Order: sequence, then structure tokens, then C-alpha cells
Amino acid sequence: MNSEQKKLLEAALMRSQCNESKIQKHVQAFHLPQEQLQHVRDSLYSAMQTGLKEKVKDSLPLPMLPSYVCTLTDGTETGDFLGLEMKKDQVKVMLLQLSDRKDDPVVMKKKDFPITENIVNGSGEQLFEFLAKCVATFLDGLSLNTKNLSLCFCFPFPCEHIALNQCKLIRWSKDCRWPGVEGHDVAQLLQTALNQTCKNYQIEVIAVINDSVGTLLSCHSEKEPCEVGLVIDAGTNCGYVEELQHIAGLEHGAGCMCINTEWSSFGKLGELNDITTEFDLQMDKQSMDRGKNMFEKLVGSIYLCDTIRVTLATLAEKGDIFSGVLTPTLLTKGKMELQDIVDIIDEKVGLANTKNFLVRLGMVASNQDCFNVQQICQAVYVRSAKLCAAGLAGVLTHIRISQGLPHLKIIVAVDGDMYKSRPQYGQILQETLKSLAPDCTVTFATSEHGCVFGAARVAAATLRLKHQQEGVAQVLAPFRLSMSDMDTLRTMMRQEMEKGLSKETHSTATVRMLPTYVRHLPDGTERGEFLALDLGGTNFRVLMVQVKSKEEGGVHMVSETYTIPPEVAQSNAIELFDHIVQCINDFHSKHSIVGRTLPLGFTFSFPCSQTNLDKGILLRWTKGFSATGCVGEDVVQLLREAVKRQTDIDIDVVAIVNDTVGTMMACAYVDPNCEIGLIVGTGTNACYMEEMRNVGTVEGDEGRMCINMEWGAFGDNGCLEHYITQFDEKVDAESINAGQQRYEKLISGMYLGEIVRYILLELTMRKVIFRGRPSEVLKTKNIFPTKFLTNVEDTPGHHYVCNILEEYGLSVSTEDALVVKDVCRAVSSRAAKMCAVGISAVVEKIRENRRVSKLDITVGVDGTLYKMHPYFATKLHKTTALIAPNCNVKFLLSEDGSGKGAALIAAVAHK
Repeated sequence: MNSEQKKLLEAALMRSQCNESKIQKHVQAFHLPQEQLQHVRDSLYSAMQTGLKEKVKDSLPLPMLPSYVCTLTDGTETGDFLGLEMKKDQVKVMLLQLSDRKDDPVVMKKKDFPITENIVNGSGEQLFEFLAKCVATFLDGLSLNTKNLSLCFCFPFPCEHIALNQCKLIRWSKDCRWPGVEGHDVAQLLQTALNQTCKNYQIEVIAVINDSVGTLLSCHSEKEPCEVGLVIDAGTNCGYVEELQHIAGLEHGAGCMCINTEWSSFGKLGELNDITTEFDLQMDKQSMDRGKNMFEKLVGSIYLCDTIRVTLATLAEKGDIFSGVLTPTLLTKGKMELQDIVDIIDEKVGLANTKNFLVRLGMVASNQDCFNVQQICQAVYVRSAKLCAAGLAGVLTHIRISQGLPHLKIIVAVDGDMYKSRPQYGQILQETLKSLAPDCTVTFATSEHGCVFGAARVAAATLRLKHQQEGVAQVLAPFRLSMSDMDTLRTMMRQEMEKGLSKETHSTATVRMLPTYVRHLPDGTERGEFLALDLGGTNFRVLMVQVKSKEEGGVHMVSETYTIPPEVAQSNAIELFDHIVQCINDFHSKHSIVGRTLPLGFTFSFPCSQTNLDKGILLRWTKGFSATGCVGEDVVQLLREAVKRQTDIDIDVVAIVNDTVGTMMACAYVDPNCEIGLIVGTGTNACYMEEMRNVGTVEGDEGRMCINMEWGAFGDNGCLEHYITQFDEKVDAESINAGQQRYEKLISGMYLGEIVRYILLELTMRKVIFRGRPSEVLKTKNIFPTKFLTNVEDTPGHHYVCNILEEYGLSVSTEDALVVKDVCRAVSSRAAKMCAVGISAVVEKIRENRRVSKLDITVGVDGTLYKMHPYFATKLHKTTALIAPNCNVKFLLSEDGSGKGAALIAAVAHK
């Protein structure tokens, strides 16, 4: 080799090394460091928060489009359902036949139809005619017994939904364009085409979904529910399950909904500018939606192929590869396909595949050229997987934080040719995701049957949910009290009140209207130390109360709480009152008042007929008490006799009062306008100040007296029969006082949980919830206390309701949780309305007594249901205002009314 040849060789080698260096620089531009991936994750997470807070706007960083898919399949669906999926280049139709046969519950039949060139270049009307013809052709090839079919349409383009089957196309994407569709309802366009084409069938389009939602549903099962659907195909998208309370415009609803993030459009505010190469920008210029859908253009296969083609063409034009030769094939869109890229980056035969591919394109390529092409393809391919992982990390971060979880365990359903192209893609995606979302454990489930299967399942689940809602509405209908119902009930209550007040009818009245001999409310001049006893349920309290001037701090109390065991409550008079005295004795010892005899007020929250302030004859037990030897006896005398049996203490019983009276007196001490006492807890009752001229059972017409209504027995004469449901009948039949306290059993906390249990059993038997499988939990009497209703109704989302139910051993779906919440709400709402009926009758009676057109009055109220339930009080207030519009009723929560009120009554009497 002469010197000239050496110089030429050295120059060629230097050019090759220089070109190789330039190629490496361009390959490096596609590499994404961890910091950039974290920035993408955080930016997408932030965009999700913005998108959820705003109603649908295409200008948002992420539109976060509600899909109105609020239910997932639960395995109880039966029937024939159609799924129709439109892709960029083909249409898929599937028939899903679901049965209750355990050996063969699912039968699937499907067919693919290529979208021909004339359809691609046609109008929107031609597109939907073609879709309808595909469905008709598919069905004509089957032998179906039914002609009525429900269809869900999987449409992989951004749509704004206002209902599951009402949505308009926002814009085309994925380099697709069919004129006359944007801004129109695609469900209606398809329905019209089906009506015209499929005349042998009655097909109803009941849902339109995005491909990401279809993917999510295609992999969902009861054992392993998916909450995220990911599509990495010609384009890309992600859908996930979101709580309604987090979605703008839907935040007042209960439950969850699949959200289509439309993350394909992410990057419109420049979030991806730092990772966008010059070749991406050139590819974007050649797309049909220039400047839009940038995230999709860095991930989806049609853009990936075009980015590589543009890169090769640009480098060839610069002379960096192919010896500077640029052929027309490299300037033509669509000349590279995903399979070409997969073949090129194959570890074993990739270089040979690259050579063959370039030859097909008419390129003359050296071995170095082939190596460079392989590196470029690999870099763009890997970038797609890593970017997808960064986006998914943002979605999972949102789900974890919104659910308040330190660690999220979740299943992600995945579909798309890009993801399925080769195992390496999934491996890169998962490894990158681990580093970007270390607080998430993710299982990937590949969609076996694709979005069209998910679409068919949406159709099945939607129809099942419709039937479920109809079943729930039917069962709960009797609990929905109308304005007319409440007016009728108020009138009946007034009639029963008049019977109870009348001397002639008092003995047969269900609302007994018992005189309490409390004739005065506290006026603030009461002073002294008093004892109070409070017996109204399973707990018994002893209190010492100091009554001072309001300047000195008013009322001071110390108390001890004791338990009345069930065996004592259901024993006999001696055992019950001996136990009460033992508790009083213990209190005297603890508080060093042995030897002192203080005036005592006895709150005894059971129906009593009083002939004086300190004498009360027990009429009947309620609230689970049944001690013998008490009914018909003076309970004050029973208490005094028990004290005599234990000589350590002495007591001076000044007054026996009902808890409602105590509540009224305690609140009247604070608000002189308080003339009504209300208890809504384990049981319910009310009292009020009545004019003596209206009290026929007591001599005298002057002044007023507090009347203990004992309204819990309202309806014991059958007047509430029209309003008592089959579930109330079952609760009553199982109670220890069957046929009694019918009104109380519609309102008070002791019974609401049982009503709910019987409703849930009925819905289960109707196969509306719990997949029609009644559990031993639901068959267990009194399994649900009132706190159960409180917790269920006070929870912000379905996840929390599911957790509550699972604590009881119930395995529930999202829909089950929502139904349970509806049942609890219906039962507690009826209770509040029923209570409001009673209060409205009382305030109207007082208004008429005073002969005023407008009454301002305060109700003192106590009881755990009123205090602890999240909505009972509000519903009670609003309903009372609605049905007693001439009365301005204020509700004042009693602070320890039963004990404090008893002491105040003793103080008033002592004074």
C-alpha cells in the first residue's frame, strides 16, 4: 500500500469514527436519565390533580374524562352481550354469552374486519355505516335465539361523556380523520347506523368506552380486581378507577367511576420539551395533529416507527449514514412498521434483519450502517417503555395518595401490540416503574381477549347494574316518605295526642300523654347540691350536681357510670333495684358523701304513670328490660325498699322524671324558650309543656304541666299499618315486646341495624347483592348496631365501606358497598322523617294553644342517634321546617340532659 492509499484509508477511518461519534450523540438524545423520568412522573401526577378539579376542558394538561362506567362484572351476569371495538386499521366484533352453568359459564365468538382504504378516506357517515355492517355480518353468521342485544362500543378517541351512552367526540387522534364526527354523539351515530343496517335485530348501544377502560374491564375478576387499564398500541392511554368525590361535577355522588386520563395529550403545556428531540419535532410536523398528543407521539407504535424513519432520513441527508444517499422510501410515511423495529432490535439476528429491511427499502448499507440503525431503533423503543413507566408511576402515585395508603398493592391490565411486541418492552417498563414508584407493588395482567372483550363485559355489567338498581329501588320504595305521607302521619299523631290528653279516652290511647307534675321550668335562681340517678338503658349513672348562679359557673357535675348486665335487666325487681343501690353506695364511697342525705332526682326512662312528682307507676318495660315484679309498681317505692335492705346510705327522692323531661329542663336552663324535650337514641320519646286546661287527666286549669308523651307506642293500635314494611314486621316479631312500641321501632337506634339486616337478606335472596349468596353474618340477629349505620353513611368512598363490611366477614364488591350505603341511608332517613312528623305535631299543638300565627320555640334533644349519626340531625331539622312552616324550630343539643335535668327538677321542686 503506497502513501496515497494510506492517507485515503486513514481519512475514511476518521470519517467513519466521526460519523459514529455523531450517531452516538443522536442515540444519546433518546436516553432518559432518572431525573427526567421523575419529572415526567411528577408533572403527570400534578396534571391529574388539575384535571380532576376542573370539568372537562380540552385545554387542560390532562382532560381526565369521566367514562360513566361505575360498575364491574361480578360473575352473576347472564345473557348475550355484544362488544364492538374500533382500532386504527380494523374493527372487532364479539358476542359474549354468559350463563349460570358452572361447567361452561362463558362462550365467546368474535370476528375481525379490516378497515379498507375507501373507508379510511371516506366520511364519518360511511365509517359508522361500515361499523354497523360489520355487526350485521357477524350476527348473520350466528344462530341466535334472541334478537334483542345490548352493545358496548370501544372507541379509542377522546370523548366527553354526559352519560354512559351519551358522548361526543372531542377530537380525532392517531393520525385518523373522518369528517362530520367531531362534536357529535358517537353513540347516537352508531345507534342510527345499526337501526338502518341491522333490521333483523334490536340492538341497543348502552355504553361507549375508551380502549383503556375496555382493557381494565377485560382483565377484571372478583378474585383479582384490576383498577388500572393501560394501552400501549398504535397510540397509548391509561384509565383507572376513581372515587366520585374526587371528580369535578360528580363530587357529591357515592361510589367510583373509571376515568380515561387521555394521557396521550400530556405535554401540551411544554412538560415534555426537555426530552423531545429534533427528530420528534420533524415527525410531529408531518402528523395530522401537529403540536398535539405529544406523549402519545413519544410512546405509540405508529409514531415510534415514523420517528425512526425521520431520524434515518435526516442522518442520511446529513451524510452520517448510508454514505449520504437518501432514497424516496425514507421520505414516505408508513414504510416502517412495528414488526420491522422488533426484528431489527432482535439480539440474535437483529443485524441480519436490519440488512434485509434496508435492502427492501432500496438502501445500500454497510455493516456499520446496520449497527447504527439497530442502535437508533433500540433507543427509541426503550424510551417508549420508560416514558410509559413514568406516566404509570404518576397514576399509581395519585391512587396511593388519594386512598391514604402508605403502600399500594394493585393490578394493572395491559393491552396493545407495542406492549406485546417482545418481552423486553414489559421488562423495561416494570423495572423502570419499580424505581419510580417504590411504594407500589404492581402486578401486570396481559389482556388475553382485548378491549372488545372488556366492552362486552361493560354491556353485561351495565345491564346487571340496571336490574340491580331497579331491585333496590323496589325494596326501598316503602321507606321513601312523601310530603303527603308526612302530612297524614302528623294528623294521626295529633289525633292520638288528643286521645291521650282526654280523660274519656286516655285509658285506651296509644300515645299516653302522661302528666309528669313538673309545672315549672328553671329560672336561674335554683341553688344547692343534689343527687341524680339516670336509668335508661344498659348503662346506669349516678351524679352529684352543684347548682350555683350563672356568674359562679352554673351547674357542676361529677358522675360515675355503671353497667346493668342483661341478666339483671331481665331478672326481677329485687335483683334490679338492689344492683342500682349497690351502684349508689359505691358512688357515695368514692365521693365521700356517706352519711349525707341530698335531694335526689331519678331519671327513669320507661313509661310511667305519675300521680305525683315523686311517684311513678311503671306501665311497661322497653329497650330490652323485662325484670318481673316491676310493672304496675311505684318504681320510687321499689328504690326506697332496696335502700332499706342496705343500711349504709339514705336517699331523699324528690322527683322521678323521664329522660325527655330531664333533657328539656337541662336545655331550658340554657334557653328559656325550650319547652320540648326529645330523645333519639336507643329508644325515642318526647315531652312538652302543655296548658293545664287541655290536660283532662289532672285536676285544674291554671298554668302548665310537662307531658311525657310516650310516643314510642304511636301505631300500636294499627294506624301505622300502611307505613310499616315487611322488614319492620320481622324486627317487631323478633323483639321482646312484639306488637308494642311500633313508632319507636321505626326510629330508634335499637332497631335500625336489624331493619338494615333484613333488607340486605332480602336483596341477597333476590340476587341483587353479594352475588345472591346469603352469609351466616346476615343471618345473625343484631349483628349490626346503630354504629354500623353511622360508620357506613359517614365514609367518604366505597373503599371504606368495603373495609367496614369486611370486618364483619362479608366479601363485597363496589356495587354491594354502595347498595349497603343506600339501604342504611334509606332506613336512617325514614327514621329522621318519622321523628320530624312527631315534632311537627307537637310544635303545631303549642302554636295553636297560644293562638299565634308564627311560633318560635326550642327543642332540647339528646340521644346517641341524634348526636352521632352524620345526617340524622340535619334531615330532622329540614323535614321539620318543611312540614311545620309556621313554626321556627330551633334544636338545642343537651349537655348531659338526663342527669343534669333530673337535678334541676329536684332543685326547682326543692325551691
